Amino acid sequence: MTTLVLHRGSLRANPYEKWLDGLGTDLVLLASAEQLKLNNEELPGHAPYVHAEALDDYDHGAHVARRAAELIERYGVSDVVACQENDIERAALLRRRFGLRGQQPESAVPYRDKWVMKRTALAAGIAVAPHALLGSTDDLDAFTAEHGLPVVVKPRRGAGSIGLRILRTEQEYAHWREQAEPTDDAGEPAWLVEAYVEGRMCHIDGTFLDGGITTLWPSMYLYALADYTDRKARVDIALDATDPLTHRLREFAERLLDAFGGGTDFAFHIEVFVTPQGDLVLCEAACRAGGAGVRDVQQAMFGFDPAEYPVRRMLGLPVGPTHRREPDRLACQLLFTRRPGRLRALPDPENLPDGVAKYHCFAEIGDEVGEACHSGDFLAAFVITGTDRAQCEARVRAAEAWFLGGLGMD
Repeated sequence: MTTLVLHRGSLRANPYEKWLDGLGTDLVLLASAEQLKLNNEELPGHAPYVHAEALDDYDHGAHVARRAAELIERYGVSDVVACQENDIERAALLRRRFGLRGQQPESAVPYRDKWVMKRTALAAGIAVAPHALLGSTDDLDAFTAEHGLPVVVKPRRGAGSIGLRILRTEQEYAHWREQAEPTDDAGEPAWLVEAYVEGRMCHIDGTFLDGGITTLWPSMYLYALADYTDRKARVDIALDATDPLTHRLREFAERLLDAFGGGTDFAFHIEVFVTPQGDLVLCEAACRAGGAGVRDVQQAMFGFDPAEYPVRRMLGLPVGPTHRREPDRLACQLLFTRRPGRLRALPDPENLPDGVAKYHCFAEIGDEVGEACHSGDFLAAFVITGTDRAQCEARVRAAEAWFLGGLGMD
């Protein structure tokens, strides 16, 4: 047996050889050269890997799928594993082409193509913002004439808020319109425009294993997700079981999963606007574990990595107990995005505040730190636990003061 792993991101965070322990399979790895460099990682050269290579421009173009197909044929690949957003549809198409098990295109596309996503949601009676495909800048003009500013423009198959822009002013609108390339190389609309939705942003995360929901819990972003160049603490916190919004969001997610499907084994991350009037409006949905530390929060609450278990179950491997209606404890993230300058001081990690389950700084003293380039580009990240939301928030503020008090940048 041979398993092809399509990978974008950190290999340290995705130890595939451990995840697939017990399967007795060789591994073939096709990875992003840019991401390996960004994470200061090298390709593995040890068993069970029988081949590993990295490609430039991994997120774009057809060369990655072509190379993956060549590797499937050369090594007699029996399974394809893909855990990152940009690989979901790519892997599904390869499975259909080669007759392999796992998620197929019909259930992958609604989670990747934001146009299909909105249409699928509407057909199921799930509210979405007014939106349109951009075949030309004339389409943008027509949409804005009807709905006014602000509007949100985003890549049709984007990820991590890369490329997303909120056009609030006539000047911002004119600038984006002037440099816009609405269609791809094949002439297909590559961008979506949406009306701006006022309100709070929540997300629902969990796992779907053996054909059913196993874990599902909502959290709330206490910051603007698309603005990743601010300097403030970014807090993402799980909701209390007694919060009425928790019940509403869980029902919302169940309806969406029923409408979208996704196969028998997958993780999910669903973002939902809660308007000032209390309406729930779908932002986006993904059939993979949440990024930016969401996996760590879910693991702190439910006891397992939501990226690992769907991979193991898809390949027929056993997993531990999973069916949990409520977590044993709540958890949250405290995040600081990168900011330009030379890092000259950090707080002493031996004196972490109470409740910190995980802390990681993504730079070392003496490093020249650049500006954040996407929503998951962090200087430091914390996972903090508590018995309820109030305790989590209090511990977040203590950790924020601890980190900023010890941080020095020139």
